[in-house]
Amino acid sequence: MGKSNSPPSPGHYDINYVHFQKALYAQIRIEAFGEDIGQNSWHTAEEQDRFLKWLEISVGKTLLDVACGAGGPVLRIAAITGCSVVGIDVHEQAIRAAISLAAERGLAGRADFRTADATGSLLFSDASFDAITCIDAINHFPNRPQILAEWTRLLKPGGRLLFTDPITVSGPLSNAEMTVRTSAGFYLLVPHGYDERVVRDCGLRLLVCEDVTANMANIAEARRAARASRSASLRPIEGDRAYDDEQEFLTVAARVAREGRLSRFVYVATKTGGV
Repeated sequence: MGKSNSPPSPGHYDINYVHFQKALYAQIRIEAFGEDIGQNSWHTAEEQDRFLKWLEISVGKTLLDVACGAGGPVLRIAAITGCSVVGIDVHEQAIRAAISLAAERGLAGRADFRTADATGSLLFSDASFDAITCIDAINHFPNRPQILAEWTRLLKPGGRLLFTDPITVSGPLSNAEMTVRTSAGFYLLVPHGYDERVVRDCGLRLLVCEDVTANMANIAEARRAARASRSASLRPIEGDRAYDDEQEFLTVAARVAREGRLSRFVYVATKTGGV
């Protein structure tokens, strides 16, 4: 796929976060998403506005964003609602970008970003948060019942959990398609219905389950096209192999989503009862 003199291919997320604040990548986000809110997922500003109606957060409340990336989306939530936010991500480069962005937007006083591995126990007290979000990242965690049980522990009674699962198996997939679609690290693919069961098993009450696959298909296609139109600028930065790998990833992601074979769902649940 790449040329023999191409540099070693860095990881999918390393590319995005290392170059995240460059003007070239901001231009790609604007073209792909319509509005650049600092996202690195299938998430748009319009979609986030719909999600905010379900979260019920406001001034005086605190939201935890798991796998926050470079922090743009959760900082937008803080700006719109007046709430305080905590963001965690395993990528140090992403957290550095998030801290810088919070200062740039004048939100450092209400935003706390930390490097943390979300696959285990988190260093927060029980019932610490009014809301928890995880956008397009739960698929990177190996033990979903354990993850959701931990989030349940951290939620206050009446608190809301919102997460998206962008690789729900909803049709036939070839081994080649699965290899490309899961090439950016660890992925846990589950059938539709699995997330709902785990939510309920953790004692949460499911409020919303909505198919948002179309957004993923649209964004994947738009990102591929925006990058293709800038290939001459991107190839020297990323290397031929990494550039081509990313384009193939977006092509496959768009196709299996558009055909309804690998879907994206949003779930909203609430914690009832005592702590």
